[in-house]
Amino acid sequence: MASKIPAMREISREEVAKHSKQGDLWVIIDSKVYDLSKFAALHPGGLGVLSDPEVAGQDATEIFYSLHRHEVLLKPGYARLQIGTLPGKKPQINANSVGAISKVPFAEPTWLSDGYYSPYYNESHRAFCAELRKFVETEVLPEAQLHEETGKHPSKALLARHAELGLHAMRLGPGKHLKGLTLMNGVVKPEEFDFFHELIATQEFVRIGARGYFDGFLAGMIIGLPPVVNFGKPELREKVVKEVLSGEKVISLAISEAFAGSDVAGLRCTAVKSEDGKYFTVNGTKKWITNAAFSDYFTVGCKTAKGLTVLLIPRGEGVETTPIKTAYSAAAGTAFITFDNVKVPVENVLGREDDGLRVILSNFNHERYGMSASSARSQRMIVEECLKWANQRKVFGKPLISQPVIRNKLAALIARVESVQSWLENIAYQMNNMSYEEQSLKLAGPIGLLKMECTRTAQETARDATQIFGGRAITRTGMGRLIEQYHRTVPFDAILGGGKSSNTTLSNVPISISFILRACAVAEDVLGDLGVRQAIKQMPPNVRL
Repeated sequence: MASKIPAMREISREEVAKHSKQGDLWVIIDSKVYDLSKFAALHPGGLGVLSDPEVAGQDATEIFYSLHRHEVLLKPGYARLQIGTLPGKKPQINANSVGAISKVPFAEPTWLSDGYYSPYYNESHRAFCAELRKFVETEVLPEAQLHEETGKHPSKALLARHAELGLHAMRLGPGKHLKGLTLMNGVVKPEEFDFFHELIATQEFVRIGARGYFDGFLAGMIIGLPPVVNFGKPELREKVVKEVLSGEKVISLAISEAFAGSDVAGLRCTAVKSEDGKYFTVNGTKKWITNAAFSDYFTVGCKTAKGLTVLLIPRGEGVETTPIKTAYSAAAGTAFITFDNVKVPVENVLGREDDGLRVILSNFNHERYGMSASSARSQRMIVEECLKWANQRKVFGKPLISQPVIRNKLAALIARVESVQSWLENIAYQMNNMSYEEQSLKLAGPIGLLKMECTRTAQETARDATQIFGGRAITRTGMGRLIEQYHRTVPFDAILGGGKSSNTTLSNVPISISFILRACAVAEDVLGDLGVRQAIKQMPPNVRL
């Protein structure tokens, strides 16, 4: 049975000072009085820290916040230690209320900050953001933080809850797949939903600060389902899309192999058509596949007689997945897939046989746009952490923020995140006003350049944040836990969605095939090259210096 929290009473500083020894130890933290008599022996930092004359029986607010995050005091086990408050005093340090907008400068995009304006966002976007933020903080965040450590995949219950709100469908962006759905309790109508709503959805989920869990929360669907939506035969499309968007089934995109990451021409997974033409026999492997460990469907690139074919393969006989240990949480479900004589009906071909390149490339603009949105918001989260820490951490008797070198690093952090967010919003505006064909023709290069800039600046931000937090930046718990995770996982962004060109349309493929099909060791540079090549194609022939 849970113990009851004692009734609060007013306790003077003088009374607190009388309880300053082992077995009888009280402290003050932010005007609240805590009885640590029994807890002291269990303190992770040891009894000696709490027995210090500057802590035991004293106001330990400053010392506490130099060692612990505020969230520690909010945990039930610690909250029960509070026995009273100082007379006439109110706590000065409070966690943000659920759904609140942070007051820390630059902690929110400009459009969300008090007193600022934006030409892009309207009341629909604001209402959507407010409703979504409450949901993420109350229902997603608790599971995310737990599963990030345990490595468990997102729960079926939470996946179903997302489906109920239409969030799975919204993460695919605007389109016909939203028709007839109730989105976020009716806050936004399907016909109103645009790329800024999607941008908000992506960035609000990033705020959970759990990178592995974030990728595990159907990142595979975002890249694995669009080929089914856009290229699947009607009967297959209707069945699979319904199952996935309802949260009943999970899908992932399986292209990369041990011998062929970005080198699509090097694929060794084969699909051999039967003599009667009714099915393909698939043999081969796929590697580094996000969500594969718990997927029910796989959108698979296979080598066929005359080219590349994309097949939708359900989990079944001959399909095995083996988890891959990576630098981030197993919650992402990253896995190795083996296909051993798997029979796949021809009805499961996505697009046309031997024309799978078109299918694979069709979603790269949207994929990279989403990755850029995630990267920008992750950087902003780090900016907020660094500003808070620099303001509260004291060195040589002064706040860390008083050091010019720290202010210089903070300036660089802020400049980077504001730059990529502004560019990102400009891209979203273009996407809102262009057809798919126009986006493919005009935005492949700019989006590639944006992703390159996001991932490069992100790694600079990770380095600077580590310097600001010092030793705390290499610990997986405590003050610098978000910095440690960010520094450990941010290099992934430069690899994902990187090596293949996406300058394509549904009706044509005006791209350099040799460029696409060669191996890519430096994904960021490939994206930069893509952007410049596309720009050069649009250079007027009659311009000179």
